[in-house]
Amino acid sequence: MADRNVVLIEKKGNIATIMVNRPDKLNALNAEVRVGVAMALEQLRQDDDVRVAIITGAGDKAFIAGADIAEFEGKSGVEGYHYIQTGDVYSAVERFPKPTIAMINGFCLGGGCEVALACDIRIASDKAKLGQPEINLGLIPGGGGTQRLPRLVGQGHAMRLIYTGDAIDAASAEKIGLVDEVVPQDELKGRVMELATKIAEKSPAALQATKESIRAAWQMPLDQGLRFEKAWFGLLFSTQDMHEGVSAFLEKRKPEFRGR
Repeated sequence: MADRNVVLIEKKGNIATIMVNRPDKLNALNAEVRVGVAMALEQLRQDDDVRVAIITGAGDKAFIAGADIAEFEGKSGVEGYHYIQTGDVYSAVERFPKPTIAMINGFCLGGGCEVALACDIRIASDKAKLGQPEINLGLIPGGGGTQRLPRLVGQGHAMRLIYTGDAIDAASAEKIGLVDEVVPQDELKGRVMELATKIAEKSPAALQATKESIRAAWQMPLDQGLRFEKAWFGLLFSTQDMHEGVSAFLEKRKPEFRGR
């Protein structure tokens, strides 16, 4: 549990849920929340029992409705630059070595959308709204929106969303690839837990290798990425989980991966 309960951690088996707990503020990202989420991720990074992390917001109205705009008032350019660097929650989410799922239960705007973009998988309620409205404040996204969004949905869709500042519904977000799946609001938690449970049954080392290899595809030329993938493939032969997986396949049984 992070400072003053603005960020909560709940564990169930091998799955941990990080919840931004400011429902009265639509779970807006103030400095305390950004630092709290980063601290929670560091705690879960070191917890070998945790294999999957879910990120969501408290209540049924918002995932994270954006930054806490009240913190912007009166800041100079230098102060604004330092502000966005403090508690870089977006990089903390992306660099977390275990699989992450954004459980998008409502407004997912601005910095909230950028948190979701940094996650590996995004599952949204049919009531969710997503967008990057910073342009309406005379700003641009500062948490990776101009970088991760076009990589995910393509330049044209990213330009349209950022230029206009418009929020789109979950169905439209799914159509352009901003979210991976849309489910009814009352089925969201069950669906996310079902997916997280399935992922958590896999080998932790193989999950980490998968995440690092796919992330590398964003940053490396193809030939370097292929070498990176082959290196991980070979390294996994040194794990007990790999030999368990092969034995289970040959013996026609379900593998029991122990993270070794």
